[in-house]
This record gives sequence, C-alpha cells and structure tokens, in this order.
Amino acid sequence: MAVGTVGLMVIEGWGLVASFYFMALLATAEGPAATPATDVGKIFAAIMAFFSIGAAISAITFTFGPLFGSVLKEGVRYFEKEEERVKDRLEHENSDPKTHSR
Repeated sequence: MAVGTVGLMVIEGWGLVASFYFMALLATAEGPAATPATDVGKIFAAIMAFFSIGAAISAITFTFGPLFGSVLKEGVRYFEKEEERVKDRLEHENSDPKTHSR
C-alpha cells in the first residue's frame, strides 16, 4: 500500500489521500473510480493490483488461518466421536443374542 501510494503520488502527481484511496480500492478488488492519466501510471497500477491483492489474501490467511484450522479440527473430532459411537452401537446390536433370530 505504501509503495503504491507513493508511486501514484510521484507518477500521477496525486495527493496523499487520493493515492491512498486509489490503492485501498485496488487492493480490495473494489475497483477505483478514477484511472491514472498516464500510460506509466496505468502500468504501475496494474502491477500494484497483482501485488496488493496477493498481499491482502496473504494477510487474511495469516490472520484467520489459525481460527479456521481449530474449527476444522473440532469438526473432525466431532465426526470421529460420532463414528465411534455408531460403530459401538452396531457392534453391540450384532453381538446381542436377543437381536438375532434362530
């Protein structure tokens, strides 16, 4: 974000707020309303879009990854316990002489 903001300030001559706003919209894939006027600015913005979207995805992954991992582990444990409970019930029913007809 900082590199993109400074880059747009230098290349396009935009102010700090306009450059930062443009980069924020670019990084979140929202799509900025204004486009750079120069070809160099457009190429710079395109390159920054690839890097900033990747950085945003990485930040989300590092921030919420552990949470999703722990939720997934709990879900797997739940299903493993349920599976064992069903297996035990089926084994008990199969070994119970009352349930077998002769």
